Amino acid sequence: MTVTETPLLAERMSWVEESPSSRVADRVRAFQAAGKPVLPLTIGEPDFDTPEHVKEAAIAAIRAGETKYTSATGTPALQTAIRARLARKTGQSYGPGEIALGGGAKQLIFLAFLATLDAGDEVIVPAPHWVSYPDMVALNGGRPVLVAAGADTGYKLTPGPLRGAVTDRTKWLVLNTPNNPTGAVYSRDELAALAEVLREYPRISVLCDEIYDEINFGTEPVPSLVSVAPDLRERIFLANGVSKAYAMTGWRIGYAAGSATLCAAISTLQSQSSSCPSSVSQAAAAAALDGDQSFITETVGVYVERRELLVSGLAAIDGLRPVRPDGGFYVWTDASRLIGAITPEGRRIATDADLAEHFLETSGVVVITGESYGCPGHFRASFALDSETIRKAVSGLASAVSVLRFA
Repeated sequence: MTVTETPLLAERMSWVEESPSSRVADRVRAFQAAGKPVLPLTIGEPDFDTPEHVKEAAIAAIRAGETKYTSATGTPALQTAIRARLARKTGQSYGPGEIALGGGAKQLIFLAFLATLDAGDEVIVPAPHWVSYPDMVALNGGRPVLVAAGADTGYKLTPGPLRGAVTDRTKWLVLNTPNNPTGAVYSRDELAALAEVLREYPRISVLCDEIYDEINFGTEPVPSLVSVAPDLRERIFLANGVSKAYAMTGWRIGYAAGSATLCAAISTLQSQSSSCPSSVSQAAAAAALDGDQSFITETVGVYVERRELLVSGLAAIDGLRPVRPDGGFYVWTDASRLIGAITPEGRRIATDADLAEHFLETSGVVVITGESYGCPGHFRASFALDSETIRKAVSGLASAVSVLRFA
């Protein structure tokens, strides 16, 4: 039965789909449950455990009875920890009313769009993009405007295409740095160049998704737009959280900084939907942000080794051109040279989805298609998993590619 034949469901459910990342994760779990061998290069979360002192803080909160509702804006302890972290990172002093709290950065991005978009408002989304941005915009009545940012610019948006995408309906620009899926990090100069364009259009706000900023392989901290262009501060919404940096994806705590007007609107929406994030998770997040940061240094060191293992392995496979990421834990790979190849069964690889299916069927390796990120002919592979699994997956991909032929 279709949605249109089911009066219960809204019309929007006829076109919105499950997140591709979630869909692939479900398929991996189904393969594993059936006892089929699978090598998932799809993992979107650290494979490390949450730091011990963070878990202890949560346990202490439970034992102290801190298990009630909190303010929609969070506990004082977490508010203080967030503001201190933002000051260290951005050099900006945010007041309590300029902080929003949610069940992950993902929810806060959704609520920001819900609070600001009217029907037909446009949101500029550079592609490759995180899989959820376009549907989040559309679900809230907006129109995602995808702007290609290709290999020639390091998969980063530049001033010309940005200016060319602006219309009188443009309300937001989305900037994700470090980027998922490419691992690209915008430099201070690149952000400054985009800021020059944004100054020409004072009605446009910028949603800066910085959830991967601590997983940084450069010698300098990942720059933030608000640090580079503090005059745009009232128009910048910084979304972040503890999920990726502290291996806390299941704790579901995100935070954001922005104008008092927008943060108040988000808190209102929060109060009418989920009331507040988990009080216990808030205690854990405060400990993560406030406590010993050696976990980040140690895990980034491990990621560096894994990154080199995956990049070098993929680069050795004919037809694949991986990009060495500057941040995050994904390797973005151009596989366009393999489009058009023929499998041993005689099937033509017409799309990156066909290629991903061939990888799975031939070697049990799972990747996420470039089409999911608005950039066909590519795929994303994660190195948030142990080195031995990475080696096996690379070997499997090499075998899968070796059996392809061109007519």
